[in-house]
Amino acid sequence: MLLNSYREGDLEVSIKLIIADDDAIVREGFKMILSMDKDYEILYCAENGEEAVKYCIKNKVDVALLDVRMPVKNGVEATREICGNTDTKVLILTTFDDDEFIKDAIKNGAKGYLLKSNTPERIKDAIRMVQGGHTVIQDIIFDKIKEEIGNSKENKLNKTLFSKREIEIIESISRGLSNKEIAKELYISEGTVANYITSILNKTGLEHRTQIAIYYLT
Repeated sequence: MLLNSYREGDLEVSIKLIIADDDAIVREGFKMILSMDKDYEILYCAENGEEAVKYCIKNKVDVALLDVRMPVKNGVEATREICGNTDTKVLILTTFDDDEFIKDAIKNGAKGYLLKSNTPERIKDAIRMVQGGHTVIQDIIFDKIKEEIGNSKENKLNKTLFSKREIEIIESISRGLSNKEIAKELYISEGTVANYITSILNKTGLEHRTQIAIYYLT
């Protein structure tokens, strides 16, 4: 079961968040909704990506909720700097017409990509999952990626780098399966799946499972 808060030593603490969006109504709306839940602490609200980067570098932030289209520095650029210079995890909250930025945001280290139109509970679930080290990408967005790159391109996967089992794991990840689902399908343990994923990441220089899917599909 996923918990809203997490434990630091013997002390249960709230997930520390920042919100970056140039739309004041959206920004304040998310702040109000999340502030009503004691398991989330809103540290700062930024009007652009530059402000978000500066705050994350100077302060301990668990998860940064970033819009994509922002002035001064957009969400993709901010993601690259935040993920490259801090331990903060990035969750992109955006509108559907921002799909041109999807791949770049994920390649820059974003752990999640979610539509703003989701319910507050769905967004809270995504924050918890990202904080817990999981990657969250909405089905409709992932389908969009596959539409863009899957019609006529050959994928660039160099199969000589991987064992047969690793190829099976990569293909399963590209279909959006969780570690538990992969384990069940391949008749292996979840721990073994995790070990294979670590090996795949080491061989490709990638950082997380969503990047593996992008790597396979592009």
